[in-house]
Amino acid sequence: QVQLVESGGGMVQAGGSLRLSCTASGLPFANYALGWWRQAPGKVREFVSVITNMYNDYYEDSVEGRFTISRENATNMVYLEMNDLEPEDTAVYYCAAAYFNGGHSLRLFAEYDYWGQGTQVTVSS
Repeated sequence: QVQLVESGGGMVQAGGSLRLSCTASGLPFANYALGWWRQAPGKVREFVSVITNMYNDYYEDSVEGRFTISRENATNMVYLEMNDLEPEDTAVYYCAAAYFNGGHSLRLFAEYDYWGQGTQVTVSS
């Protein structure tokens, strides 16, 4: 079965950095776009970043310039390097996979086929 497993979350002070990792199994990794989403208490799950089959990367405005997404097809891994973290970044972070033919925005929840269970990121003031 398909599994996405996140790791690397934790608690960090404002201005610090974390690197999230996601390992995918059970799917043809190279055929999917890989995204990161997050959900803070009392808020809906929101798009953070995505990297496509062709290694194009996109970011939500509030994280652009601070976060970097990357993927390693040979190891079925996707990463999110988070720098200059802010308390507003506190959330559960989810990796997700979307079968991508070039016609999706990749910013809609329904466009993603598989989800991990999330990893907590807490940024203190």
